[in-house]
Amino acid sequence: MPNCFDYLLWRGDIPFSLSPLNEVDGMLLARLSYAPFELVGKSKAEKVGRLCTALLEAENLREHLVSGEDERLIRAISESSRFSDLYMFEYVNKIDLRDETQFSAVTFEIARGLYYVAFRGTDDTLVGWKEDFNMSFKSPVPAQEMAVLYFERLGKRLHGKFILGGHSKGGNLAIYAAAFASPKLRKRIIAVQDYDGPGFENHVLETEGFKSIKNRINAYIPQSSIVGLLLFHGTEYTVVKSTNNGFWQHDTYSWEVDKTQFVSLERITEKSRFLDSALKEWIGEMSPYQREKFIGTVYEILSRTGAETLSELTENKTENLLTVIKALHGLDGEEKTVIAEAIRKLVKGVKKVISETVKNR
Repeated sequence: MPNCFDYLLWRGDIPFSLSPLNEVDGMLLARLSYAPFELVGKSKAEKVGRLCTALLEAENLREHLVSGEDERLIRAISESSRFSDLYMFEYVNKIDLRDETQFSAVTFEIARGLYYVAFRGTDDTLVGWKEDFNMSFKSPVPAQEMAVLYFERLGKRLHGKFILGGHSKGGNLAIYAAAFASPKLRKRIIAVQDYDGPGFENHVLETEGFKSIKNRINAYIPQSSIVGLLLFHGTEYTVVKSTNNGFWQHDTYSWEVDKTQFVSLERITEKSRFLDSALKEWIGEMSPYQREKFIGTVYEILSRTGAETLSELTENKTENLLTVIKALHGLDGEEKTVIAEAIRKLVKGVKKVISETVKNR
């Protein structure tokens, strides 16, 4: 079935002046934000096509890509006049193990006075995933604060309107930046595009900032979404048909496209609804302190393997598994209690959801 690469073949030569930015364009820009532009010394406004071409010539490009399809996207974008002539600037990329921070963003000039701010989602680093999970007990996390500061700097420098977007955690950051920007800057936001991003704790949804931009949020999740249903959203969403299964539907390259929009479905799958209910039940059973201790303990165990990325973690599976088992046996009393209690609550939550599902049927 047609996907974003087919879209680039169909419409890659049509300028934004003739066909305004749509939901597929936004997803492509959000996905392009994963590209490691630091490899080509990105420091000033440059055309997207030139930067993508330079990236393709970088010897170590593949070592820095999150997905194997990213290289294909970079090439397709470089050959598309619709995107290659756009100016890109304000690229930032920060990873800080000490502060458990992974943040990256970039801005594109779509037309005079119209800018697309793309926030990168979680990359391959363990600390990036750790920060994602930190959202279940802490708000704001560093990346959310940095997203607000990034957007505020843009607002002071640029005149015009903004569209904010991102995939995965990037979608969460786009919404957070919009909700917590100054009231004056929020008025300049046309839309926020969230591509299968996790939600927030309820207190965020109750803020005046979130309420003021709520109707401008366009959220998209695949039919078996997992990430896009985490925590709470407070908005409606469009269900997109994906050719992948389970968690791998989080990969936007698998989302089906029809002309200038995604192929949509009426609702998410029953498995997705079940998992969403079970995870919310599990998280609700744990206090913020328990969530923090559980996530911190798991992260500490994985860190003992010496891996800094998921790729490194899976490269030496046997050796790393032995290290994890050894670390589990070496946990102190409190840490073992935290792990055991979290597992007990997860089982309890799953049983409750199964019971309610059977009862409703």
